[in-house]
Amino acid sequence: MNMQRRQSSQGRKRDTREKIQLGGLVVKAGLRTADRAVILGALIDAARRMDKQSELARLRAVGKAAFGNDSQEAHAHDRAGRTDDRNAVGSDWD
Repeated sequence: MNMQRRQSSQGRKRDTREKIQLGGLVVKAGLRTADRAVILGALIDAARRMDKQSELARLRAVGKAAFGNDSQEAHAHDRAGRTDDRNAVGSDWD
């Protein structure tokens, strides 16, 4: 009985994590304030178009580019943050 509860709890945690990640994608796409019907309509439309390999490849490229922009922005932010560390005592930047 205890084993079943643990597996059920783990399943709920995985489900919750997945939903949070999917919500993050909606925010990343700039649709945080969009009407839920619009978001669902856009997703249904995209799902219908994915039957074509060319559309799937196009959407994947758009998504990868968006993720790539994030890592470039994060890298630039990290470099900008390090400029303050250069003046610290015992810094590796000396």
